[in-house]
Amino acid sequence: MSTDASLLDKLTGLTNRKGFEEKLQAAILRAQQTDRPLSLAFLDIDHFKRLNDSMGHDSGDVIIKAVGDAVQRVAGDQAVTCRYGGEEYTVIFPDTEREQAFLIIERARAEIAAQKSLSDGKNKVNAQLTVSGGISAFPIDAQDGNELLRKADQALYKAKATGRNKIVLAYEEKMAPKTSHYTLTQLERLSELAKEQGVGEAVLLREALDNLLSKYKHAFASHK
Repeated sequence: MSTDASLLDKLTGLTNRKGFEEKLQAAILRAQQTDRPLSLAFLDIDHFKRLNDSMGHDSGDVIIKAVGDAVQRVAGDQAVTCRYGGEEYTVIFPDTEREQAFLIIERARAEIAAQKSLSDGKNKVNAQLTVSGGISAFPIDAQDGNELLRKADQALYKAKATGRNKIVLAYEEKMAPKTSHYTLTQLERLSELAKEQGVGEAVLLREALDNLLSKYKHAFASHK
């Protein structure tokens, strides 16, 4: 069966972000209907900007494709490996508990870390690099696709913040109360949106904050 070209990443041939979002929602729906587990991995190449700047964008492209190929090969045909954007990848694991997904992605991480050079099938780059990742699962960590991705991204951030070159399972967040001031109009619109979407106002606020942090995360990383 042919795959819609608009759902494929041109550089790696993997499913792109648009395709990932469609496939994740379909996988979540199936998991909900069948009461089966579903796991999600979120991966990132460590210090990629430094490598890209020092070796050049052509070498960076070789690295991106080679890492994607390695993750896809280890993940297997039953998983859906995607290039989420830049040097980020996601892997959807249908019918898979998060501990199983962890072992698979940990194997991919170890294989990538052990390589002295990387090839995209045509070109080779002499570089030793590592990846970090986060794993979340339905229904233990999240009940919908957005929350599943957020929890995997949260675990990825923890992997980065605690030394990189590791895979971390999603964990329960501690809620920190903050004193914030919003206009009455903002609060009314938030309440209406929450009712319309069928979720809590706090869920929407956390999603908005995550989007803000994601938007500026590269600027934040440059100061670390």
